[in-house]
Amino acid sequence: MSSPELLLQVLRTQMRAAGVTYKMLAERIAMSESSVKRMFGQQDMSLSRLAQICKAAGVPMEDVLRGAADATPQADRLTLTQEKSLLANPKLLLMAISCLGHWTLEQVLETYELTEPECIMLLAELDRLGLIELKPLNRYRLRVSNAFRWLPDGPVQQFFRDHVVDDYFGGSFDGAGETLLCLPARLSAPSAQELVGRIQQLSGELARLHQGDRRLAPQERDGFTLLIGFRSWEFAAFTALRRSPTK
Repeated sequence: MSSPELLLQVLRTQMRAAGVTYKMLAERIAMSESSVKRMFGQQDMSLSRLAQICKAAGVPMEDVLRGAADATPQADRLTLTQEKSLLANPKLLLMAISCLGHWTLEQVLETYELTEPECIMLLAELDRLGLIELKPLNRYRLRVSNAFRWLPDGPVQQFFRDHVVDDYFGGSFDGAGETLLCLPARLSAPSAQELVGRIQQLSGELARLHQGDRRLAPQERDGFTLLIGFRSWEFAAFTALRRSPTK
């Protein structure tokens, strides 16, 4: 689907949600209903006309643009080369994770000891790597989807395993909105696969909430990390206590 087609599809969806028909829109912008339908059908609309229609329909233009950007097909993963490039520079990995969290340049500068020129160079490098599309005024759009995952057992996941897991689980998990569970069970292969599907649904729900809360002010949000592991495993100290197989 082309960008204009996608943009107008989002606009039509927003209009339907607002209860605005082609006939109502035509009256508001002083055009015939057939002309409005033809304009949408030909997918030929200037930016000024788009702004006029959004205003007449009571649909924020930024919502239409954001909706089109979110609906654009995007990659779910980086390549091995891309991940290695991130790990070659800790500051680049920091900026990548900040971008995945939709931080602005201003938020990064307020939080970390990085200069503005450094941040701009890092954003430019992320653009070159294909993680983001750098826009004017140092804004950006992610080139990865809401279902983005690091490569299984890839460089970044290995880095997290070596340097992040102990730090993450060293917390008390007793704060507001925090929890820690370790639940053993004996399952069949189909049941285990069913649970994996549920976990994937949970990650999708996290992406949905994350996307929705982007509209809130920065001070109304906090950084949370969901770290999930599920595999056939037994604590080594318990394995050592197992009975030897009967011969």
